[in-house]
Amino acid sequence: MSELFDCVIIGAGPAGGAAAYHLAKRGRSVLVLDKHPQPGQAACAGGVSPAIAPWFEFDFSPVISRKVKTVRYTWKYEEPVLVELETAEPMWMVRRDTFDALLLEHAAGQGATVEMGVEVTGIAWNGDRWHIQTNGEPRFARYLIGADGANGPVAPWLKLKTPKTRLAATLEVPSTEAESAPIDFAFGQVKNGFIWQFPKADGFSISTSTFLGGDNKKLPNLLQEYADTVGLPKGDRQVREGSLALWDGDRPLHSQNALLIGEAAGFVDPLTAEGIRPCLYSGMTAAEAIDQALSGDINALEGYSQTVQENWGADMAWAARLAAALYRFPGIAYKVAIKQPIATQIMLKILCGELRYSNVANRALRRLSGGMMGG
Repeated sequence: MSELFDCVIIGAGPAGGAAAYHLAKRGRSVLVLDKHPQPGQAACAGGVSPAIAPWFEFDFSPVISRKVKTVRYTWKYEEPVLVELETAEPMWMVRRDTFDALLLEHAAGQGATVEMGVEVTGIAWNGDRWHIQTNGEPRFARYLIGADGANGPVAPWLKLKTPKTRLAATLEVPSTEAESAPIDFAFGQVKNGFIWQFPKADGFSISTSTFLGGDNKKLPNLLQEYADTVGLPKGDRQVREGSLALWDGDRPLHSQNALLIGEAAGFVDPLTAEGIRPCLYSGMTAAEAIDQALSGDINALEGYSQTVQENWGADMAWAARLAAALYRFPGIAYKVAIKQPIATQIMLKILCGELRYSNVANRALRRLSGGMMGG
């Protein structure tokens, strides 16, 4: 395995798969390494914005379990609000194992090499290439992408600042009732967070996390209590715990011939925990930067850090301000903002890239502060 690749990508999640696809499509030699034997080993409920479709030249329909246009909100299991999404294309519900596998399949179709079950144990820059140490033979690359998730070692190895992580949990509940159920967002059960329930064709994926303050170690129990309270089957439930790397500020995402993408770089929305779309965006943007670098642009990697800050990070600063208000005063936020149907339509436009947080944040913050004074 002495081949010198144009790029080695460590991590085969959505970010790594997207980077591999777009780099290989440009004719670059790409190797993807992942320590897991199969794709999709993550605590993730699997909601995807259809806005990703134009980014890829293949059809995602084989891995879309359901398309859902109805959203329901509750406050402590009461005050339900049902909203129909005003969009031509509903939200996609996917299983991460099949979704990630599809990305890798199409990356391989473009010429990328994918090796699962290979753990990277260290990296070293040797003057003109990366020496990637593994639990087997070493690999070599001109450029390196760290796509190894919220707690991966690549960022520390590159001496790049790592994002803060938060505990997350996902509960999988098989159920035939899910094939006609709405998306559910439940507020009031989790301090500094909420519960989101995404219905698939064959069951519910229910996730939660905290967004402010200390992590709540009881999240798996809270998900079980939620499932019991809303009457979901008690049979073959499966819990998966993990970490979320919420975007928490601007930082360099590049080093010597290397970039960070996905959750390794904190590409998770600090208000909603949306991760798949931003991780795909980061992988696609990184692929463009490394392609330019391979073509001789000495500023391409620095340009990646600048581009994602301008197009993603600046807007996430507004999302973080909204999160601080919402999760500190959730009861008021639910009453004056969340349960208003217009809020859902606005969030949908943000998820689909038609609006930015910066377009609506000031008005939303004024509404929240007015509700606090009124209370």
